[in-house]
Amino acid sequence: MRGLEGKNVIVTGGAGAIGSAICRRFAGYGARVGVFDKNLDGAKKIAGEIGGYASGVDIADYAAVGRAIAAFEVTVGPTDILVNNAGWDRFVNFVDTTPDLWDQLIAINLRGPLNMSHVVLKGMVARGSGRIVNIASDAGRVGSSQEAVYSACKGGIIAFTKTVAREVARKGITLNAVCPGPTDTPLLAAVAGDDERGQKVRAALVGAIPMKRVGQPEDIPGAVCFLASDDAGFITGQTLSVSGGLTMHG
Repeated sequence: MRGLEGKNVIVTGGAGAIGSAICRRFAGYGARVGVFDKNLDGAKKIAGEIGGYASGVDIADYAAVGRAIAAFEVTVGPTDILVNNAGWDRFVNFVDTTPDLWDQLIAINLRGPLNMSHVVLKGMVARGSGRIVNIASDAGRVGSSQEAVYSACKGGIIAFTKTVAREVARKGITLNAVCPGPTDTPLLAAVAGDDERGQKVRAALVGAIPMKRVGQPEDIPGAVCFLASDDAGFITGQTLSVSGGLTMHG
């Protein structure tokens, strides 16, 4: 894709299944990649594989985010592209959750991307260019049972993406959201499990998806890299589902 070679990219949650796939794809296009993940050992492993930069920052901590991005930019250069990919969930009916769990979910899934974007955008605005791609979720578009607070956070990310895209459009900066559907990650495996109930959950998911399979981590990076590339220079404030047709929006 045009315009990715030599760009400086930060990917949060870069040591995870989807995050590492995104990091590898950007590196394959010749970008310099910052692998940001609270799991520093995991970040170092992926960074070592792709010749990238590793950071063990906790994105829920605004001051730590500021220090981590400053360190990346001193070492690598100004941030051209930010991918807010980090996320976490626990599947529980809302009435069985606690405020402490809400706080955890909001800190990672909503506050984290706000922290990262707030710091990075200041430099992007000053330079008059930049791309932010937020990994939201179809749960934020249509809801998802046992994911009430996570869905609320992801719906918030979609609204945040559209609003900030309006605010910075004239500054040469675009923001877009990518919404993965059910994807074969450790989180899905933990929910489904290998028991009979887990097999039924997975079968129900597959049955609901027109393509008759759950997504793979490698299904996501193409959309992310496209939205970060020069080929998508006139696209902003949009939400793209990568879900095998599970959700279709006109």
